[in-house]
Amino acid sequence: MTIPEKIMEHAIEVCQQGIAAGNSPFGAAIATPDGELIHAAHNVVRQTCDITAHAEINCLRGACEKLGKIDLSGLIMATTCEPCPMCAAAIHWANLETVYYGATIEDADTAGFNELHLSCQSLYEQGKSNVKVVTDILRPQCADLFRQWQQGPHPNPY
Repeated sequence: MTIPEKIMEHAIEVCQQGIAAGNSPFGAAIATPDGELIHAAHNVVRQTCDITAHAEINCLRGACEKLGKIDLSGLIMATTCEPCPMCAAAIHWANLETVYYGATIEDADTAGFNELHLSCQSLYEQGKSNVKVVTDILRPQCADLFRQWQQGPHPNPY
């Protein structure tokens, strides 16, 4: 198993914890390139009534707090779904080296989420960002999180 897959497993696990708590099916984890986990978080938009409380944003907040800095240069993120434009911008501003994702914007849209159909890769290219994007990391497992969420007690997208 590769380091990105190991980090993605943390994101999947925290996402499943979020689903069990009635939150939307998104998880993220930040780690060093050699796989040392810094922080993992899930989406809490409905729980906190905060539309910006996406998994990636919560993960960035937690990592910054833990490390005591806002520059996360050299670190990597695995996220269960392709970052939305808000999250992609925050990842850029945090100076993460690479973002790995599993499920796609289309997967989220199919599950009922109101997604902007702008890939994070396109956003980074247009904005001349240095963040590298790697797709399809454990995609079947990540896409299955939407099914798990739909079978739970609170399958209401925001």
